[in-house]
Amino acid sequence: RYSSMKDYLSELDKETKKALETFYGFSEGKSKVRRSVDEWNSTGSDFFKQIPLLKFEDFSKTATEFHSGQKRKIEGSVFHKDSSIVNSGDSNDIIGFQLCDANNSSECALYTFSSGVNAIQEWYKLHYMNIMAQIPLETKEKLSYSADDLLLTCFFDGLSCDKRHFTRFHHPLHGNCYTFNSGENGTILSTSTGGSEYGLQVVLYIDEADYNPFLVTSTGAKIIVHDQDEYPFIEDIGTEIETAAATSIGMHFTRSRKLSKPYSDCTETGADIPVENLYNKSYSLQICLHSCFQKAMVDSCGCAQYAQPLPAGAEYCNYKKNPNWMYCYYRLHEKFVKEQLGCQQICKDACSFKEWALTTSIAQWPSAVSEDWMLRVLSWDKGQKINKKLNKTDLANLMVFYKDLNERFISENPANTLVILLSNFGGQLGLWMSCSVVCVIEIVEVFFIDSLSIVMRRQWQKAKKWWNDRKRDRSGKPPEAGDPERQGHDNPVCIDEDLPTFNTALRLPLPQDNPLPRTPPPNYSTLRLETAFTEQLPDTLEVGQH
Repeated sequence: RYSSMKDYLSELDKETKKALETFYGFSEGKSKVRRSVDEWNSTGSDFFKQIPLLKFEDFSKTATEFHSGQKRKIEGSVFHKDSSIVNSGDSNDIIGFQLCDANNSSECALYTFSSGVNAIQEWYKLHYMNIMAQIPLETKEKLSYSADDLLLTCFFDGLSCDKRHFTRFHHPLHGNCYTFNSGENGTILSTSTGGSEYGLQVVLYIDEADYNPFLVTSTGAKIIVHDQDEYPFIEDIGTEIETAAATSIGMHFTRSRKLSKPYSDCTETGADIPVENLYNKSYSLQICLHSCFQKAMVDSCGCAQYAQPLPAGAEYCNYKKNPNWMYCYYRLHEKFVKEQLGCQQICKDACSFKEWALTTSIAQWPSAVSEDWMLRVLSWDKGQKINKKLNKTDLANLMVFYKDLNERFISENPANTLVILLSNFGGQLGLWMSCSVVCVIEIVEVFFIDSLSIVMRRQWQKAKKWWNDRKRDRSGKPPEAGDPERQGHDNPVCIDEDLPTFNTALRLPLPQDNPLPRTPPPNYSTLRLETAFTEQLPDTLEVGQH
């Protein structure tokens, strides 16, 4: 609530309005006449001393300070990535601010903007975070909107709902945010069917008159659909809804899963990432990047940045305790954007994640014929909580529902596994070489297993011969060549353990003294043939005379 924060922001708002009046002739209730900087009699604001707003006069780094009206040369060689816009257009329209190292005034960074709106907002936001960092969390929650203030009507799955179904969490910049169906009470609601009638329907009270005019320039609300275990980064991926309109958001749910190593460099739970999870939610790439930057902020600047969760043992940055934190923050953020901080190299994508594809449609609400009675009834329902009649620009109608209850699952599968690889290998061999797996195994056996066995057997024979020779040398007894018992395979010449083949048997020497027993020749007399005929046939007789 801007009205409840005015006591904390009064000085900042006063100086911001003075800057607008001086530079742009902006004045509430007065004609917009551009004033000279010299006409502003300022006593010197702490806000402008800490972060001086500058107007560029020319291209030679000469600028005019808002609070003093003095022209001076801008020192320092570090410039914002958008500083090149100084070289285009009218230099009088270029506004920026300078941040210097409190310990070394020569180390400065200059940040320029193409529009005075962006410059004023960024300058205001820095001071706003510094002020909010010094206010206790309990006080900030009381200064923000409650669930009763925000919700006018609520329906889910055709049944009425109320603030008991919403869980509060405090966002550093947006204040109190509320999560529907967070599951913290142990109960998770589910819709019975798809369609807008069975989703969440709420009418939100958007008190446009109580907006901070310098911090927020749009009217409406931000929503984000997320899982109960996920942190809602509403400032990064939130969907904005309009006032005086009915916004319908249809959803399709998709669950995705990627393969981890060696197929990709994703992480399953984030346990292998050397970055502490400051959000106490399931791992995501955004959580890792924000946590990594916050850790680097604490290590480099000595304090934590206000827009992110507070690490253990650290405290948020503010002027009083950390006068150098803004310069340190911008230098560190510049390294982070340029991927020089190492966070992008450390953090990895999650292997499994959920996505909700949103389709948004908008209609005018309430209609011209129903506007009068509807605003009267809603104002009556609001009762004494507000002392005014509601306007349609103070309201936003929101419907969030599933288009259907089909869950889409996307998963990665390896294109080649070991089984598929062997199958493809065997198929290619059979196609091009007419080989089968048995043939390949036999080739491996012949070329590798048999060769290895031959080599090992030769080595064993050499080792055994060496051992026998060593035993003989120790005993001093030479081998007896004429020993009748050492014949055949016992002959010392034959050193092979295997039985001798036909060729090796022919090369064996015979004993000198004891000839080998010979097989006696056959008794050829037993081979005589007894004729079966007593008389010789006439045609076999030899004729001696003619």
